[in-house]
Amino acid sequence: MKLLADILPFLLIIAVFWLLILRPQRRRQQALLATQRALTLGTEVMLTSGIYGTVASLDEETIRLEVAPGTVVKVARQAIVKVLDGPDEPGPFDPGTGGTEITSGTEITGSTGTDPRTDSDDQRP
Repeated sequence: MKLLADILPFLLIIAVFWLLILRPQRRRQQALLATQRALTLGTEVMLTSGIYGTVASLDEETIRLEVAPGTVVKVARQAIVKVLDGPDEPGPFDPGTGGTEITSGTEITGSTGTDPRTDSDDQRP
């Protein structure tokens, strides 16, 4: 009886650890694997690096992803972390999301609103 009373706190800690950490992580991992296996051509996805693109072709372990018209990159299937629901989900620089759309001819200035090439704080010779 004394042995059970000594071991019981450790068993409870292990059970709580399993319920709160290991079990949810395993479920997330299984859901991610199912997502990566269910990819089809034309699916919009997001990579672990934050790059958005459309699936152009599929292999066993790799995917060719079109990230811009005419630009296709080859990535590992494991790099896919999110499948976008549809065209109504905005990208990171979509003007409708409050992001900043950078177009050609846009001048980027320093944090003070001035041209960083003419700042007086510049100590370069």
